[in-house]
Amino acid sequence: MSSSEGLGVESASRAWPSLDALREEALACTRCPLAETRTQVVFGVGDPNADLMFVGEGPGAEEDKQGIPFVGRAGQLLTRLIEGIGLTRDQVYIANVVKCRPPGNRDPQPDEKQACEPYLFRQIELIQPKVIATLGNHATKQLSGKETGITRVHGQPQRLNVGALAVLLYPLYHPAAALYTPAMFKVLEEDFARLPELLGAPVPEPTPVVPLLAPPPAPEPTVQLGLF
Repeated sequence: MSSSEGLGVESASRAWPSLDALREEALACTRCPLAETRTQVVFGVGDPNADLMFVGEGPGAEEDKQGIPFVGRAGQLLTRLIEGIGLTRDQVYIANVVKCRPPGNRDPQPDEKQACEPYLFRQIELIQPKVIATLGNHATKQLSGKETGITRVHGQPQRLNVGALAVLLYPLYHPAAALYTPAMFKVLEEDFARLPELLGAPVPEPTPVVPLLAPPPAPEPTVQLGLF
């Protein structure tokens, strides 16, 4: 994991000792060009001590208007899936890789994601969730540091270190995928069904790196919106 603009873990801890301090900093952020087109910053919402944290790609039009993540159609589906495992939105924490809406709902650019990295990583450090469920390609790749697509890693928990914090990273399809492809909802339900078990499981030790004995698979084709 990288840090942005030279802000390391120790300096982030001093600059943002609480979630409220971090929010105030983010609300006034001008680190990237998204600040010029946003209506407002969409920082995050939910239980600041949640065991389960969801991380999506970025705000859409409705989120930009309300300042709350996942309140559009995809957000309504996310709420339904959360309730399906016996939780409510108030019992989890929901955030995004970027805190400002990319114009036209385009994919976030690398410099935009890098500018928001310190905010997201510090959110994770302060909330200290047991499980981080990433929603879609962008969030999964940003937090895992790997380019493997969501179609290959969804539903497969892995260890993630954020500073001194070890958590389970659990990649999921973005709820919007089920809006475009209704059959995807069944896959999401099945992956979500494992979350209660994962919340009670210890974080596994890192998997030893095994040298490749065969050429790596070809890169996955680009999929619209980075949702799949």
